[in-house]
Amino acid sequence: MSEQLLLSNIRNVLARLEETIIFDLIERAQFRHNPVIYRSGPLGSALGGESLVGYHLKEIEKVHARIRRYTSPDEHPFFPGLPKPILPPLTYAENPLRPNTVNINCRLREIYEKEIVPAICRPGDDRQYGSSSLCDVSCLQAISKRIHYGKFVAEAKYREDPEAFGELCRRGNGEGLRERITDPEVEGEVLDRVKRKAETYCRELSRSGGPTADPAVMLDIYRRYIIPLNKDVQVAYLLETRG
Repeated sequence: MSEQLLLSNIRNVLARLEETIIFDLIERAQFRHNPVIYRSGPLGSALGGESLVGYHLKEIEKVHARIRRYTSPDEHPFFPGLPKPILPPLTYAENPLRPNTVNINCRLREIYEKEIVPAICRPGDDRQYGSSSLCDVSCLQAISKRIHYGKFVAEAKYREDPEAFGELCRRGNGEGLRERITDPEVEGEVLDRVKRKAETYCRELSRSGGPTADPAVMLDIYRRYIIPLNKDVQVAYLLETRG
């Protein structure tokens, strides 16, 4: 099996992404909710009908697309129709994933803006629109990478037991696949690790007296959104590529 599909290696990648996501959420939590940045129209016609966050995210993705970020199998854009890379193409000969179209970033963005941001930020408007939007872009990209890494998890699990997984895929049994990929012990370890990291980082930052995120809320974000969305990606990938 490709080293990229060793579950121990995959879990190391996901553990490192925890650091990024926790820090990004903490950064966003220092600003107020600022709901105006998620609505199209209020901040002017220069945004082309997008919200400030949508405009910012799309412009960042245009730059990243030009340096071939989205040719990597573990990266997924939020917007279609991005520019072609200006760098020579890379061949990912070791890419273990089957060709697929699974991308749930539209769902992620909706959940992030409507549920995650109000949960981690104090209500109100502090007019720090640019700074808030910059944090949002970082959060969205990090969480997107975390949940879409589920494709590697799904491929690894399938190859460990192709007979059982293949039967579920052929029958289109999404619920059966979800049950089979779920490992309560591993999920518990992830949540324990996130809890420890969030408590440690927030405690250190709170000593400066500034606003910080609630560790319990960040743990709940992992439990309610990040882990379930990761499993949604796994199921969708298996049904599309093995069904």
